[in-house]
Amino acid sequence: MKISAIKQQVKRSDRYSIFIDDKYICSFSESTLLKLELRVHQEITPEEVAKLKNDAVVDKARAKAFDQIARRPRSRWELEDYLRRKEFEPEIIEQTLNALSKLGYVDDLDFAQRWVNNRRLLKPTSKRRLTQELRQKRVSDEIINQALSADDTDEREVLVELIERKRKQAKYQDNLKLMQYLARQGFNYDDIKTVLNETDQ
Repeated sequence: MKISAIKQQVKRSDRYSIFIDDKYICSFSESTLLKLELRVHQEITPEEVAKLKNDAVVDKARAKAFDQIARRPRSRWELEDYLRRKEFEPEIIEQTLNALSKLGYVDDLDFAQRWVNNRRLLKPTSKRRLTQELRQKRVSDEIINQALSADDTDEREVLVELIERKRKQAKYQDNLKLMQYLARQGFNYDDIKTVLNETDQ
């Protein structure tokens, strides 16, 4: 058996198709292809072909995971769930995520810290709401606590900012409706009551 051709794909110029004895076998990203050091006319055994096919599936899973990470940071569970929906085998998913973790692309603590920082920039958000959001991404409570412990935002200052913003809307001139809204956002009832009293005065 022999590698008869290595061709750049038309639709995906960053991927290359491998042909053995003029038959398509699999494809690789450019970076993986360079690491494998494959070349045309190279002799190859059936065992090596089987390994190439497995490596190609891992390479494809990694490429799809990278596409997701490029759009925004993802938790490990989000990537795992995405690859599962793409019907990759569990061992391939595990192999892929472990490899990305070693490279620093899958790190739930870094993800949680970025999530908290980004949400703080976007709008006033309670720590309870941030905890709920990160739990939805299946980030562990231990990591959530680490991320939030590094966040020195004053919850009451956040409340003051949010109250000032919401009171510009007619429906939140009513303190009861405003309190209900703030409670739904995860703020502590006592804090809500105290800050409302302070701002009313």
